[in-house]
Amino acid sequence: MTLPAVDLTSVEFLLVAGRAVFLLFSFVIAAITFTAWRRATKLQTEQVLSQTHTVLQRLAELEARVDATKVTISQLGDRLERPAAAAQGAPAPGYTMAVRLAKGGASREELMAGCGLSLNEAELVRRLHGQAGERIARAASLT
Repeated sequence: MTLPAVDLTSVEFLLVAGRAVFLLFSFVIAAITFTAWRRATKLQTEQVLSQTHTVLQRLAELEARVDATKVTISQLGDRLERPAAAAQGAPAPGYTMAVRLAKGGASREELMAGCGLSLNEAELVRRLHGQAGERIARAASLT
């Protein structure tokens, strides 16, 4: 069995050869493009991983700082609670003396000098613990 002879003219042969060259050129361009695309994707992936690593390091540093801040705040809270607990037990000796002096009719200046109180503290102690007659007179004058 023999194949029939194909009579290809030179124009037809050139068209077939041109198609083959075009297809080969297209495949080469596609291969080059896909290789460049894979390289670019690999580079972008490496950059993203590097940035992610940096972000994770900074996050770990921030977590360490937050933990240290929590410990510091806890210690400060303990410090603040201790004096408050001691103050709730008994009044300071200066205030005890100021209350006695105020009940005896001492003035603001005497309370400030004798007990080391500020002006506002002395006024408050005198108003709260001063003589009853003085309180009644003030109440009458306010109304």
